Amino acid sequence: MDRIRLVGGNSLNGEIPISGAKNAALPLMIASLLTDEPLVLENVPRLADVKQLERILENHGVDIAVHGRRRGADQMDGQRMTFHAGEIVDTTAPYELVSTMRASFWVIGPLLARMGEARVSLPGGCAIGTRPVDLFLFALEQMGAEIEIDGGYVVARAPAGGLRGARITFPKVTVGATHTALMAATLARGTTIIENAAREPEIGNVARCLVAMGAKISGIDTSTLTIEGVDRLHGATHEVLPDRIETGTYAMAAAMAGGDVLLRNARPEHLQAALDALSQAGVHIGVEERGIRIARNGNGLLPVDVETQPFPGFPTDLQAQFMALMTMADGTSRIRETIFENRYMHVAELARFGADIKVEGQVATVTGKPTLKGAQVMATDLRASVSLVIAGLAARGETIVNRIYHLDRGFERLEDKLSRCGAEIERVAG
Repeated sequence: MDRIRLVGGNSLNGEIPISGAKNAALPLMIASLLTDEPLVLENVPRLADVKQLERILENHGVDIAVHGRRRGADQMDGQRMTFHAGEIVDTTAPYELVSTMRASFWVIGPLLARMGEARVSLPGGCAIGTRPVDLFLFALEQMGAEIEIDGGYVVARAPAGGLRGARITFPKVTVGATHTALMAATLARGTTIIENAAREPEIGNVARCLVAMGAKISGIDTSTLTIEGVDRLHGATHEVLPDRIETGTYAMAAAMAGGDVLLRNARPEHLQAALDALSQAGVHIGVEERGIRIARNGNGLLPVDVETQPFPGFPTDLQAQFMALMTMADGTSRIRETIFENRYMHVAELARFGADIKVEGQVATVTGKPTLKGAQVMATDLRASVSLVIAGLAARGETIVNRIYHLDRGFERLEDKLSRCGAEIERVAG
């Protein structure tokens, strides 16, 4: 099994291209199931989760093509891919495919809307909490679906004539269920209103793709989405937006190691809460035409308290990275996790660097130290694993991050992007 080896102490200087957002690319790929015409997606990241979802979609009958790199393109630019679900050959998403990635469960919405039936395994993914699918099923039931659980599978059937429009009011903000309800509603009869919808930029990106495919959606980027169902959707070409979580991760890496890094293509409006926290910590944030510049040259880090919240609040997917940064702040910071109940597994691994972190319930208290020491550490989930890389960039001596398949699920060529900017980092084949 591959590992990452790094030696801390080098500042980061240069430019890091931000890849397409995993959390937009996956539902956009799934949206291809809604039409029998080709959907072309640009700026698709090269990730393990993308490859896994390709296998799932191919199982349903989707033909997938990867186009060659355009002349003059950077080798780290995203892929251009075509997804053509001309004929759905199987409405079952089997356990062996769905169990490794939670987002693959979202195929239930398009399959049900287009084919009138779906049989999808209960999902897997990172072990960061139970993350039940009850709100997914609630939304589909509001649209008339009949649902039962059979042998670890969700079996869903649409009524005669297909799904029907409904008013869906989520009791709490849920990204996955918003995506699923939105996609299913595009082909439902009548009007669907989704209240308390998640407002993450990735949902807006998917909604705009659906509009390009012929969907009628209003209220994009707000907490109330109105969808007027149509008889069919057609093909389109759409670009995956830049990954705000990757942006925040490299911003915190540059803040941790020091230096001056331009995050090319990054959009500040997609992670303002995280940028505000970095600014409070004493990091220089500069918004430029080509992206966001992160700089910290000589000045120490100040402690900052954060609380994870749905967008536009501080993202739960940046909580581990920010905790790593705070381990070297001059003082005590407090981090409250409100989204997932089991997302502090990285604390024990950060402690191996010498970090002083105490957890009580959903609150982690971090007492900063002037230095960390490199260590052998183990990745526990996608975002936690990259927090260990961030800590290793500033730690004295060598750090080995084991079980990095988690990293490959969500970060494209991480070691290449960091080494371009001066980090001493390499992948070691296992």
